[in-house]
Amino acid sequence: MARGEMGNQQVLILPEGSSRILGRDAQRTNIAVAYAVASAIRTTLGPKGMDKMLVSELGDIVITNDGVTILEEMNVEHPAAKIMVEIAKTQDKEVGDGTTTAAMLGGELLKKAGELLDLGIHASTIVNGYKLSAEEATKRLNEVAHKVSIDDTAALEKIAMISMGSKSVGAGSSKEHLAKLVVKAIKQVAEKTDGKVSVDTDFIKVEKKEGGDIGDTEYISGVLIDKEIVHSGMPKLIENAKIALIDSAIEIEKTEIDAKIEITSPKQMGEFLEQEEKMLKDMVEKIKKSGATVVFCQKGIDDVAQHYLAKVEIVAIRRVKKSDMEKLAKATGARMVTSLEGLGAKDLGFAGVVREKKVAGEQMVYVEKCKDPKSVTIFVRASTSHVVSEGERAVKDCIGAVSSAVEDGSYVTGGGSIEMDLAGHLRKYASSVGGREQLAIVAFAEALEVIPKTLAESAGMDAIDTIVALRTKHDKGGARSMGVNVYKAEIGDMEALGVIEPTKVKKQAIASASEAAEMLLRIDDMISSKGKASAGGMPGGMPPGMGGMGMD
Repeated sequence: MARGEMGNQQVLILPEGSSRILGRDAQRTNIAVAYAVASAIRTTLGPKGMDKMLVSELGDIVITNDGVTILEEMNVEHPAAKIMVEIAKTQDKEVGDGTTTAAMLGGELLKKAGELLDLGIHASTIVNGYKLSAEEATKRLNEVAHKVSIDDTAALEKIAMISMGSKSVGAGSSKEHLAKLVVKAIKQVAEKTDGKVSVDTDFIKVEKKEGGDIGDTEYISGVLIDKEIVHSGMPKLIENAKIALIDSAIEIEKTEIDAKIEITSPKQMGEFLEQEEKMLKDMVEKIKKSGATVVFCQKGIDDVAQHYLAKVEIVAIRRVKKSDMEKLAKATGARMVTSLEGLGAKDLGFAGVVREKKVAGEQMVYVEKCKDPKSVTIFVRASTSHVVSEGERAVKDCIGAVSSAVEDGSYVTGGGSIEMDLAGHLRKYASSVGGREQLAIVAFAEALEVIPKTLAESAGMDAIDTIVALRTKHDKGGARSMGVNVYKAEIGDMEALGVIEPTKVKKQAIASASEAAEMLLRIDDMISSKGKASAGGMPGGMPPGMGGMGMD
């Protein structure tokens, strides 16, 4: 129970069972929790990073190396931990890659801030220093970044390979294979407007099915629909298909209001059924008249209508997801129609081949060989469901990284080299800033070094020796691209090794990590108002300092 003191009189503010953590304790708690979350995913960084096995309450298993997936599946309770999860989620939404980096950086910034708080430096001074650091680091990133365009296939493929290097599926020759597919897909869906390239990654569909090998992953110049053709009498392969996309049911609509039909003789019954059949026949006639040979329907198709469609050799697929309908429209050039009345040749799209194929015991419909599809599919295959899910995550990270590089038009060297460069630059910058803020800037620089440090640790190198050696190289100048070569467990030139990453990934990681750290540092009071009911009706039903904070 929280109390305030006025003279000698106690003033009760919060209900029974509430808890409150004040001042330095609140900061300490938040920093400890955030750092614990960051430490949990630290070992997954880089190509030599380890994986995590996460088991849900229902017993579902996820084995992954992906920062955001781990944090989402961890089901954290503490508010500060939830903010750390938000960092990774923001990174994932904005750039699709670098989620581990962002969360680790956030945790490290808070840990360094904790050390400064112990020295008696005020939280707002640290926050100011971090703000200056983030701005200066972003400025420096823009200065040292190399330009890259959508036509620079070799550089984009390197970026793709590095982004999936940490995933278990991104090893060996399969990494190159997947990288080529992703770059091809992005080049296909990218659109240029006013000299700027934009990539809507929603139009790169990533479909997965276990069975086969990760090397069997294929690129489909069109859309793969996880549905089957509705009638066994329909052709299973149609070449030069004319495609209609229908957003209404090919069946007799039931009236909105309750209607009653009175039938007094068998003849009337027959006429009624005949009329129903005629209406369905007319619907099919309208589709045939338009010249369509394949119909994708977002809603249901009546059995009788299926029979008539099969008779005129029109292929039909029903209950197609809205998102898939949009992708089909982008890929084939078809227009979605909501009524069969206006369906004409101008509404139809084109695909070189529409075929049904059995994959891992399930029928799937391939719509491929489209003319200039603005929606394509990457069909991920792997031996088991866990591997194929990790393969899908690797491909999605890869799509995010390459599209970020294309849209932003620049890349920086990886392997911890850019972090070392930024850290060195910030140290020099700190001396030009007066006051106590410079201590926070130096702390920010040290926090950035956690990336090369962790890469060195996961490669079995001595972390301190590595950092010292890298600092020496970077301070001499001219060795900006020196980083950690994890495969050979030595320091190497990242540019020569082709280890490059999109600038946007680094910018976003620094922005979201520093903003989250600044927000958590400003908190000096945590009030958890868990009332009597949640405290089980017992006075002080929760242990002190635990109310609603879920500390474990």
